[in-house]
Parts: sequence; structure tokens; C-alpha cells
Amino acid sequence: MNAKVSVIIPVFNAEKYLTQCIESLLAQTLQDCEFIFVNDGSKDHSQQIIEEVEKRDPRVKLINQVNQGVSIARNNGLRVATGEYIGFVDADDYIEADMYEQLYSVAKQNNCDVVISNFESEIDGHKVITRYSFPIIQTLDRKYIELELLPYFLKNDNLNTACNKIYKTKIAKENKVLFPKRVTLGEDGLFNIRFFSFATKAVYVDYTGYHYREVEGSATRNIEEKDYFERALEVYKSDLLFDILGDMSKEKIIQLKSIKLIQSVMAYIHIYFKPSKVVNFKTRYRYIKNMISNKSVRESVPFYYSENYNMSGRYEKFILNMIKRRSILGLYCAVTYSRLRNK
Repeated sequence: MNAKVSVIIPVFNAEKYLTQCIESLLAQTLQDCEFIFVNDGSKDHSQQIIEEVEKRDPRVKLINQVNQGVSIARNNGLRVATGEYIGFVDADDYIEADMYEQLYSVAKQNNCDVVISNFESEIDGHKVITRYSFPIIQTLDRKYIELELLPYFLKNDNLNTACNKIYKTKIAKENKVLFPKRVTLGEDGLFNIRFFSFATKAVYVDYTGYHYREVEGSATRNIEEKDYFERALEVYKSDLLFDILGDMSKEKIIQLKSIKLIQSVMAYIHIYFKPSKVVNFKTRYRYIKNMISNKSVRESVPFYYSENYNMSGRYEKFILNMIKRRSILGLYCAVTYSRLRNK
């Protein structure tokens, strides 16, 4: 008998947090789950930890592969998943005991293809819950997906994660929805856009069961090794979305991608103007200067102005105006003031 939910967990050198992650999975009140761990060439004791759990719990499956990255690890998990729905958990995160029972119950009650929930982030010691303005526990039909959800993915980052959702396995497998290879940042967003382009019914539940931990050196925090802006430009310049979203006009896609690029730039300004022992101030200053002078950013600013400026708060408007004027000093003063004010 197939599982109700297959949970796929890519693992790479995660021994520090892996036990807590595993315990939160095995404690699920929805018993009929399978937990597929994909060991992506870990050099620490991650494999041994999973093997010990696999011996005592038949729901646990382990796949070992040479290091190929999170996308291929998840895809290999998808290929062997037998559950009616699929979920994803990162090995350094943990979930509430009732998470998959809550999401699966909503999925079955509404006969939907995908369920969206909230998630909690822990950043610099502060816990923040990401919620959405979508209708709660209502069927979001194909028209809503096309007019609201797909554009939301294009112009925002906070829905991109695959970890706060469950997806109908049949849709993913029949349409060969996989995570893109050779994408180091933003692979979740591309997976979601492709899946939602096939989905006919979605439901949003105002429930927070996923706890995301930003660890030192993670893909979204390691400013020494990860060129965030270069990755954002790759997404902005990519033609993949034109192929996936054939029903949406090219002009609309460009507009939404432009808004997302400026939002990313605003976030990166905060990251790079945060004091760092790893990257000196001169390097970070030069990075921001090059970023806001970039041709794609200059082209995108008018789109953001026309769509978002009037709805923005005073601080966001100031940051946007400083980007428009290419004022590095103004940006530095604003970010410093915001950081000190929010301590």
C-alpha cells in the first residue's frame, strides 16, 4: 500500500541538526508517511545517522549519491516516491508533529493538487512567520492560479520554497516536473512555477508547521562564496519562464521579473551593508555600487516604480529613490539607521 505522503530530505554534511530533523519527522501524527533521505555525498556522519534510523523504522529509506547538489538529490527522491502527495524538508530544519496530517487532511477534504502553508524563519535570533494574503481554506481554481499565484511567484521570493507545501505526486510525475539542474539559487521557485502551471486546484491554510533555520554558510547567507546578485540576474535573464508560462504575455513576464529583481536588489543591499568579519567594507561597498549601476537594474527600476511605489512605505520609497539616484551613501545611512532602530 502506498504512503499518503512521501517526504524527501536532501542531506549534505548536516550531522549537526540532522537528529532533530529526523525526530520531528518520525513524530508525525500522520503515520502513513515515507521518509526518503538522499545523502548527497556527505563527508561527515550524516549517512551513518540515517542508516541507524533506517534499521529501526521501515518508513525511512536512504539513497546515497555522489555530490551533485540539492536539485538532483530531490529529483532522485521524487523518482522513487510512492506517496499520494510529496513534501520536502531540508536536513537542518524541523517540523511540527502534526504538519503533514494538517496538510494532507486539507488536501483530501478539498481534493486539490497542492496545499500551501506558512513557515517560520529564524534569522539572527529573531523568529518571523511568513504568511500570505490568499483566501484561507478556499479552493483556488485554475483562473486564480493563473491570475494570482503564478504572477506572485514571478515577482516575490517568499512563496518559492518547496518546504511549506505538499504536491500531488501524479501531477509531478506525469508532467515530469523536476528541479532544474545547475541552478544554485532559486531552484525551488522554478520547480513551483512549473508545478503550478499544471495544477488546477490549490488551497492555502493559515498554519505554521515548518521551521526554517538559517545556518552559517547556508546558500542564502554565505556572502563570501555566493554571489546573490549574479544568481538574481540569471533568473531575470533566463528564458525558461517564457517556455513554462506560454499563456502569459512576454511583456507581463518581463514586468514581473523586473519587480522581483528590484526586490532582490533591495534585500541584498541590507545583506551587504550588514557588518561582516568575512568581507571587508570596501569590497561590500563596491559590490553594491556595481549592483545598482547594472544595466538590468536600471531597466527594471521604472517597472517597480509604476507597480509598487505608491503602495510602499516611507523607508522602502527612500531606498528605491537612493537606488534610482545611485546614492551609495544614502543607502548606507538608511540601512544603518534601520538596523540600529530594530535592535
